[in-house]
Amino acid sequence: MATTQLTASTISAKGFVSFEGLRASSNSVKVSSFAPLGQNALSKRAFRGLVVKAATTVAPKYTSLKPLGDRLLVKIKVPEEKTVGGILLPTTAQTKPQGGEVVAVGEGRTVGKNKVEIGVKTGTQIVYSKYAGTEVEFNGAKHLILKEDDIVGILDTEDVKDMKPLNDRVLIQVAEVEEKTAGGLLLTEASKEKPSIGTVIAVGPGPLDEEGSRKPLSITTGNTVLYSKYAGNDFKGSDGSDYIALRASDVMAVLS
Repeated sequence: MATTQLTASTISAKGFVSFEGLRASSNSVKVSSFAPLGQNALSKRAFRGLVVKAATTVAPKYTSLKPLGDRLLVKIKVPEEKTVGGILLPTTAQTKPQGGEVVAVGEGRTVGKNKVEIGVKTGTQIVYSKYAGTEVEFNGAKHLILKEDDIVGILDTEDVKDMKPLNDRVLIQVAEVEEKTAGGLLLTEASKEKPSIGTVIAVGPGPLDEEGSRKPLSITTGNTVLYSKYAGNDFKGSDGSDYIALRASDVMAVLS
């Protein structure tokens, strides 16, 4: 039987201030009680016996794993345990990785009458959507099985600004946050609104049409765009700038 693992840092629950009785077992993790916050919080009885499952562990007797269709097997990049200055990070402060190395690919899929192979090869470093795929423990390491469409882009260097978006994704450098109001008043950190405007620095080849051919995107590099506020995946570049990778459909307008 497959085993599961879970840490408290992987759970986020609105309305609860603590997790009590969080204990690991061989097959699952049981959350025996919660400390509720507010009048609308659910009672402890409602969560009694709740079983939360996480990564599936593949038994050592299985030495190979072949993804099917348009799926890939990705070895997850290990999260940073120290800051640049060498300070150890607690588990709760470690950034959940969104990248890894492709170690196996499926045979592709059929679109219309054409067979479309997966456009990413083994050994490629990729960036994927934050909540995509199914996590598995395989050969003693964490892996992710996901679909090709869940890949945001290919990363040839350590810097996210060099990422090559795939399919209908675009990479945008986010505009800097306004420091002042139109009247010249300085804004506090709490009142600074997250921008949803930026400059397109890379675009994908476009989605596949019904015949399996690429349909180029209407967005081009250099465009200043307005995009959906809560879409995409956020990244911090080595230059300190903020970047976001999202689907072209999440871009609402081109500004000029």
